[in-house]
Amino acid sequence: MRGGAQSHLMRCVDEHGQELYAVVKFQNNPQHRRVLVNELLGTRLAARLGLRTTPANIVDVSEELIRLTPELVIEFPRSRIPCQAGAQFGSRYPGNPGTVALFDFLPDEQLRGVHNLYQFAGMLVFDKWTCNTNGRQTLFSPRRASGQDAGTDENETENPDSNYEAIMIDQGFCFNAGEWNYPDAPLRGLYARNRVYESVTGMESFGPWLERLGTNVTEDVLEANFREIPPEWYEDNYDELQKLLEQLYRRKTRVPEMLLAAKNTTRQPFPNWR
Repeated sequence: MRGGAQSHLMRCVDEHGQELYAVVKFQNNPQHRRVLVNELLGTRLAARLGLRTTPANIVDVSEELIRLTPELVIEFPRSRIPCQAGAQFGSRYPGNPGTVALFDFLPDEQLRGVHNLYQFAGMLVFDKWTCNTNGRQTLFSPRRASGQDAGTDENETENPDSNYEAIMIDQGFCFNAGEWNYPDAPLRGLYARNRVYESVTGMESFGPWLERLGTNVTEDVLEANFREIPPEWYEDNYDELQKLLEQLYRRKTRVPEMLLAAKNTTRQPFPNWR
């Protein structure tokens, strides 16, 4: 797959014996082992806010499969090494890749009509909170193939005639990737095209998402997500991961000021903010 982590699209079987496809990031990827933590934790927390992500899984990859599959390698400028066996991060592919087409770009008119375009405001709340140091990564899936609509809530201004749904992917650079700190900057976390924020008319447009952040993400929720992470992903450094989560919890109240900082940049990402 494209991207610096050199993910692999793999056919998997879940605990019920059902076949599925997943985009798998390996522990020895070129970015950092910790991006697996970021992916699992970030995807779980985004889902707590009601955002449309792909289901996250821990995927066990055997040594035998790696040995028998020459393509399962990590490439460096001067060398190639086998992917590491064991517990890896898997992001569920929405459907069968042989029959489902996904897009990372839509023309403006189609983009305006995306079923759950309103969720870009919620995803910005998430990205500011978690200090995603990458631009927001998104896929657009045909709704009939995605297997999951965004649902209905008080934020929803969906277009029922749209053929596409936005899926928020790639949380690997939350918490500043492998650095595990929060170097906030006004433009970080923004999607590349301002059109997705046309429904934002003021801070009240972020209100429902900020409320969910305040009520749905408790210390108990963070602790439960912590326990799900394989210790080898953070190299058994319990204290550093605990510190990361403590800082994350305290940052919840700072998100409005981060949104205002983004609004006041020369880019002016919210064209209809009055």
